[in-house]
Amino acid sequence: MDFDPTEEQTEARELAARIFGDLSTHERLAAAGTGTDAELWKALCATGLVAAVEDIGLLGLVLLLEEQGRMTAQVPFAASCVYGLLAVGRHGSEEQRARLLPALRDGTAVATGAFPWHGAIRAGGDGRLTGTIPWVPWLRDATHVLVPDEGRALWLIRAADAEPAPVETTAPWAAARLVLDGTPGERLGDDTAYEDVLTAARVAFAGLQAGVCAGSLARAVAYTSVREQFGRPLATKQAVQLRAADAYMDTEAIRVTAYEAAWRYDEGLPCATHALTAGWWASEAGTRVVHTGQHLHGGLGADLDHPVHRHFLWGRQLDAYLGCGARLLDELGTLLAKEDAA
Repeated sequence: MDFDPTEEQTEARELAARIFGDLSTHERLAAAGTGTDAELWKALCATGLVAAVEDIGLLGLVLLLEEQGRMTAQVPFAASCVYGLLAVGRHGSEEQRARLLPALRDGTAVATGAFPWHGAIRAGGDGRLTGTIPWVPWLRDATHVLVPDEGRALWLIRAADAEPAPVETTAPWAAARLVLDGTPGERLGDDTAYEDVLTAARVAFAGLQAGVCAGSLARAVAYTSVREQFGRPLATKQAVQLRAADAYMDTEAIRVTAYEAAWRYDEGLPCATHALTAGWWASEAGTRVVHTGQHLHGGLGADLDHPVHRHFLWGRQLDAYLGCGARLLDELGTLLAKEDAA
């Protein structure tokens, strides 16, 4: 395994760090409320970072999403890249790629996915879809939605045909309820496409959680280094050091498992169990880290307007989106048992 980023991946990550750092400030996030920062999204697309994902792969995307997570930047970066660029690029027909990829690259089209839901949508013989998904991230911004049916076949629909109803989630992900009533869809890929896209999504959102946790911990370290109690910085207290150390180790575990799964995905190696492992760490450890970040801020951590509270909200939302640790472990155990039996 080689997790050292390529020159292209390094340059993309550095550019992403500058853009997110410059534009995803506390003031701008507060002004955005629960919506998307349209100016930030335009900047990301204009510099070619969205289009670059096709070249730098899933591992490169994970690196970029870490930078987004550090700043809790409110843009549909993960969703549009995983459910749009990568999904269409890997599983679309030649005609679909020619028609859809240019707009996804420049950001004039935004994709999201009704994942990990399956079984709630029924597909008719004419390709029309019926059913309801309680909430889909970034659906309010999307032009296209990738939807798995009850047989786990993938369908691409136009968001305008679904009339999404806004839903507020724990984190400000511009989510909406997806209601389909004979909505026309076009098939994307073969019977293997669902598992491939789900694997990529788990890895990508685990990478996003690694960044959220790193940002939360960095804020906690900065705060405890200057906040004094009884004449000494909080950071000199052993209990504070131990909590921070545990959070650091948890964050590194999320990062390295996401890197491994992404590297294997890019290399064409089996990675379903690795993606589930990364998802489990992101869910379980991610929750611990963002709770620690908030706790180490003391009373400030309870302030809903404090920047660290955004990391708490994102961490809990990612836990819910990834599927919670117990469910992921159950799925991982079942998959490992099948592989062992084979």
